[in-house]
Amino acid sequence: MATAIGTNMVEAKPRVAGDKNDARRLRQTGMIPAVLYGAGLEPLAVSVDPKQMTRILHSETGHNTIFDVTVDGTQAKAMIVDWQFEPIKSSLLHVDLKRIAMDKVLRLKVPITLKGEAPGVKQQGGVLEHVLREVEIECLPGDIPSRIDVDISNLVFGVNIRIADLPKSDKIMYLSDENAMIVHLTQIKEEVAPAADAVATEVAAGPAEPEVIKKGKQETEEAGEEKAKKK
Repeated sequence: MATAIGTNMVEAKPRVAGDKNDARRLRQTGMIPAVLYGAGLEPLAVSVDPKQMTRILHSETGHNTIFDVTVDGTQAKAMIVDWQFEPIKSSLLHVDLKRIAMDKVLRLKVPITLKGEAPGVKQQGGVLEHVLREVEIECLPGDIPSRIDVDISNLVFGVNIRIADLPKSDKIMYLSDENAMIVHLTQIKEEVAPAADAVATEVAAGPAEPEVIKKGKQETEEAGEEKAKKK
């Protein structure tokens, strides 16, 4: 399991915060606007390389990656806490960076990864349902895991894996509800065919007469009765 401490060195350049037109002009130079804040310091408007930010977001540890950011020769640990993509071209438009104090506990979410094969799928015909894909944890920055692995090699019907069943660690505290379901097996619901007797009865009865026809027959019969009385 990889940790979230990366080897990336990000060089951010100070910029003057402006409007959308200023941000558009900045992107035309190959950089994107960003904000660096946290650690009790004033927020700082900066520009960063979008390719470098995208590589970090797409890495194994993703946005939980902690990297070194340098602004005017001053270096600090940071991580990406928010970002914005252009919806059509999927190009990165903006990021928020947060300074990280390595001696202070962080609260964040990490992905849950299933490992192994569930015998309940192959042997019992069950369907694997991965309900919870992230878990909220609390730990020091240096102990952030890239993911939490869950072994499903013993998963059969009647066995459910919950937060309380996750691997224990003295470096990580799980904050999510310990009874929250992570993964279990479900059955495929088969469509119930109509009973043979019901089908036979329906065929024998034949199609129901349309209401218009019924009404016409009724009127005809009533007319016949009236004529019979007159005779």
